[in-house]
Amino acid sequence: MSSLCLLTDSTAQFIKPGFSGRSLVHILPLRTEWNRNENGHELKAGDLPAYSREGAIPRLIIPGVEELRQQFLSLGTQYNEIIAILDSSHLSPLISNAQDAAASVRGRVSVLVIDSQTTSIGLGFLAQMAAEAAANKASSNEIERLLRGAIPHIYSVFCIPGLSYLYHSGFIDHAQATAGEILGLLPVFSLEEGYLTPLEKARNNRHLLDFFQEFLDEFSDLYHISIIQSIPSMVHEGRILREHAIANFPGTPFSEHPIGLSLATMFGPRSMGVFAIEARNSK
Repeated sequence: MSSLCLLTDSTAQFIKPGFSGRSLVHILPLRTEWNRNENGHELKAGDLPAYSREGAIPRLIIPGVEELRQQFLSLGTQYNEIIAILDSSHLSPLISNAQDAAASVRGRVSVLVIDSQTTSIGLGFLAQMAAEAAANKASSNEIERLLRGAIPHIYSVFCIPGLSYLYHSGFIDHAQATAGEILGLLPVFSLEEGYLTPLEKARNNRHLLDFFQEFLDEFSDLYHISIIQSIPSMVHEGRILREHAIANFPGTPFSEHPIGLSLATMFGPRSMGVFAIEARNSK
């Protein structure tokens, strides 16, 4: 039986597909229900509507306590320890359900549940970091310290024009969503300590690009920069942002990824995000 494994969820997006310890990472699927049918395994982010309307509301299905309990018991037949690093507790009840499930198997399976306080690329980065450490024979205590030390150094901002998605996900009220979409606003949010926090209302794509560039310019030493592209992609803005990152952070890896289905179900497929991961020795 192997020592330990990592469990993350399908909101995670990895900076690169292959890395040391990848076989130790197990993905918990979050299904998307749309038009009363659970077809998350068939859907793509691009299939979702630009706005979430009554009668056609994509919904993310979060695994319940019993489903998570069975997942832990199944992994427990292969591994001595499980480290579950999951989507921010302020974006869904997944962490709470996982904690209850972990408590229910205590004594049978060793499960450590960690709130990533992030999503998408941030979550994938943490899972990758933990897997690489596990592949190098780090203990669960060492991996936990590594993760908790890295979490405060992951920053992200999102432009979320599909405010009706945020309304149906419970983040804003109906009046805010309706007014914002009628006016064609480009609202910008940050993910701070796991909370989705409104920052700005961009007037147009040029203003949005300026905001993203200013966000990156707040940092001095970055380990990685990533863009989550909307559907349809903002190709021009992505290219300029890439050039800005290369010019201002020479040598810092840069990656670009299409928005994943799970994140698109929460924020809408037209959402675009920027992740800035500080170098581990950054102050």
